[in-house]
Amino acid sequence: MLSRADDYPIHQTPEPIAVSGTDRNFYDRYFFSAQAPDGGAVVGVALGVYPHLNIIDCAVSVLHGGQQHSLFASRVLMGERMNLTVGPVTQDVLEPLQRLRLSIEPNDSGIAGELTFEGRAAPILEPRFIRRNGTRTIMDVTRMTQGGQWHGRITAAGHVHDLAGWRGTRDRSWGVRPIGAPDAQAVQPAVPPQFFWLWTPTAFDDWHLFFHSNDDEHGRPWNRAGVLVRVKDGAEFALEDARMALAFRPGSRHAGAARLEARLPDGKPVSVDFTIGANFMMRGIGYGHPTRGHGMFQGDGSIAHEVIDLADVDPANPMNAHVQGLAEARLVIGGAAPVLGRGLFEQLMIGPHAPSGFTELFDLAG
Repeated sequence: MLSRADDYPIHQTPEPIAVSGTDRNFYDRYFFSAQAPDGGAVVGVALGVYPHLNIIDCAVSVLHGGQQHSLFASRVLMGERMNLTVGPVTQDVLEPLQRLRLSIEPNDSGIAGELTFEGRAAPILEPRFIRRNGTRTIMDVTRMTQGGQWHGRITAAGHVHDLAGWRGTRDRSWGVRPIGAPDAQAVQPAVPPQFFWLWTPTAFDDWHLFFHSNDDEHGRPWNRAGVLVRVKDGAEFALEDARMALAFRPGSRHAGAARLEARLPDGKPVSVDFTIGANFMMRGIGYGHPTRGHGMFQGDGSIAHEVIDLADVDPANPMNAHVQGLAEARLVIGGAAPVLGRGLFEQLMIGPHAPSGFTELFDLAG
């Protein structure tokens, strides 16, 4: 199948662009987050293309005043990966690796507006994520992440948010991970689920911090990296020997506070203390959603609206395990004075993790 993308010199195999290898779980996704300077509101967006499922879907979610309003849209892709319009949402790449725009036409969800992301420094390239369950590849993903600032407005639940002064993060990831309907045939022999994930994109006036960790059940990282990006010149400083200590909220798998310790290549110590407030529920943009999950077939031209009341969220329900905590951060480099910033503290913990005291599929902190 030929598509408009085939007229651009971007092929990496002899196949047309509509074909991405042979794995039905291949995906290509944009993620965006915008946070108010006082942490009082946050916007999250996920837009995914699933070439072998022939689906494109998008979710936009706004958290404000204890409620998270989400717009979900999905349609048949028809092989056209360059057409990033799905329902009322259109994404445009205005300047690759620098500026992107999201336009949301008025619709029944009440979520509408126009938002422009502009990078404060170039994106970073994270280590490739490869994870197998026995002989089956579960993840084989490349991701780039970028800190930036926002312009424009978005309306949700009758409230207009002017994004002037808002900062945030966007990422681009592509590769193989579970999408759409679950696999009909499980891996044999059966392996109990285990996944531990932390990600802490954080903006300071002069720096952007990126740290992530995927750990096994013993707490050994199979993918961990940290970097400080200096905004004025885009210089990247790798964080060596990075480690995170978590303080969990009782009756949950969500941290309420955390401390990152590391050192720069020149030996200077680095510490970041996180104070974590309200949780943005990742199911509000499709992650782990029981009916609007990424790549699930919804029919052509499907649109839905959902509201999550944070006061009603049960942290003991595994559906609510995946969150992005809205975090205040205090960064200290060497003996310099602390600097304050804001960011996200993303967490997803399923199964055992010895350093956290978890021994079962979903036991909770005491």
